[in-house]
Amino acid sequence: MRFTDGPSVHCDVHVEADVPRVWELVTDIRLPALLSPELQRVAWLDGAEGPSVGACFEGYNYHQQLGEWRTVSRVVELDEQRVFAWVVTDVDGRYGEPTLDPAKSMASWCYELEAEGGGTQLRQSALIGPGRSGVTLALERWPNRMEEIITFRKKELRAGMEATLRGIKALAESGS
Repeated sequence: MRFTDGPSVHCDVHVEADVPRVWELVTDIRLPALLSPELQRVAWLDGAEGPSVGACFEGYNYHQQLGEWRTVSRVVELDEQRVFAWVVTDVDGRYGEPTLDPAKSMASWCYELEAEGGGTQLRQSALIGPGRSGVTLALERWPNRMEEIITFRKKELRAGMEATLRGIKALAESGS
């Protein structure tokens, strides 16, 4: 696995709740901060009160090896009750030149929903890069450990996704 290949990871879960209920949860950008081990808090920017294409939100993250940092994400796809996707940018220049350019995003994230058997099939996915991030810093420091570094990061992302999806599933199925 090479960084230029665009490493990605996804997780799926079946939720015994209808699509509108699951959609309500996945488009609440504050919810993952309650469920994820890395994302600490999130807020809409520029007066946005909910998701729409072009809307931005800031996220505050923490990682044991990297400390704390802020990102700004931009919603890039919103297909009502089907797809909610955003790109994450390094607006503060923590990992290189500050940017809001989606083409230089640190990562891209997506939720996809599909009605299935009276419930909802929910997928969360992430694509690392193509822009600079903690992964690129590690790769620059240890270029001969590329596969190990990418595998490790994908494992971390998968664990965070699994925790988030378990939380969404529990909330949706309990009606909370």
